[in-house]
Amino acid sequence: MDLNDLIKMGAEAFSASQGSGAAGSSLDANALISALSSLTSSSGGLDIGSLISNMQSGDLGDILQSWLGNGQNAAISGQQVIDVLGSNKISDFASQLGLSRDEAIGGLQDALPKMVDNASSDGSLLDSIGGIEGAIGLASKLFR
Repeated sequence: MDLNDLIKMGAEAFSASQGSGAAGSSLDANALISALSSLTSSSGGLDIGSLISNMQSGDLGDILQSWLGNGQNAAISGQQVIDVLGSNKISDFASQLGLSRDEAIGGLQDALPKMVDNASSDGSLLDSIGGIEGAIGLASKLFR
């Protein structure tokens, strides 16, 4: 699955989320795709490696493993979403879409697990983080 497909899938999960409310379900798909893309990377592309690194360093390894493995994805709390992505990024994301912070966080609680789950194949993220070189780069970030 390529990056655009992951972001589109995340946008669909966000729109369908009860947490994003009526405002989230009525968003323009292109605006939501753009906002999701910019939320997760300063360069405008989805950076699954950094998201995973943030989850591991934030003691969310068990949740992450459920997303990467087969089976049901564990839920992530609103506070954990803030911890992983950062309060400022979430505020910018909400503002860009004209949502409240609570609506933004609520939608992300459904979108993030779906995106990470579909970026991995049986728990392997090699393709989505750039193969072996990406894994080495991720490992160097984790063990600095």
